[in-house]
Amino acid sequence: MPKAKNVEEYIAIQRTGIAANPDCGTSHYNLAVGLIGQKKIDEAEIELHAAIDCSPTLAEAYVQLGGICLQRGDLDGCFEYNKQATKARAGFFEGYANMGFVHLQRGEAEEAIAALKKALTFNSRFIQAHSTLASAYLMSGLIDESIEANLKVIELDPNFAIAYNNLAIAYLEKSEYDKAVENCDKATKFGYEVAPEILKEIEKYR
Repeated sequence: MPKAKNVEEYIAIQRTGIAANPDCGTSHYNLAVGLIGQKKIDEAEIELHAAIDCSPTLAEAYVQLGGICLQRGDLDGCFEYNKQATKARAGFFEGYANMGFVHLQRGEAEEAIAALKKALTFNSRFIQAHSTLASAYLMSGLIDESIEANLKVIELDPNFAIAYNNLAIAYLEKSEYDKAVENCDKATKFGYEVAPEILKEIEKYR
């Protein structure tokens, strides 16, 4: 297949592929990804459903549909599509991680932890899952576990700003104020907007 120079050309190539082979789920999926890039969400949604009709095991298509639901504020839809992704392909870590994220948004920390741990059994280097797990531990009051998960995030990506923010909060909880200050500053340095109440609290210990 020729290499596209831009999104328009990429989309045109996928449309040509579909015209030649309407039952190719991958072409429908690739077209949907291009349309999402152009913010043509409704069209993308149609193509993602077509992709699944052609290739029911295309777990990535379910995840993209879940992402569209999330954009619309539909947490239930997001959860269901990601659940379907894990059924479409065994061990599909992204689906479990996204289900964990939805659980966390609903305030279901225990369920979030279980789903995120499952994601990490399939991909131990999935940074987003480690980060969400750290937040779930923090919500559950499991401070040491949260610190450990955030340190794993930083080991994988030393510039991952939200991990420093979460560490700052965790160290505040443990009254380890020097570490809280240090991590708060790193969060800011790497572009994270630390909550005003946390900044105010940290200022006391500078």
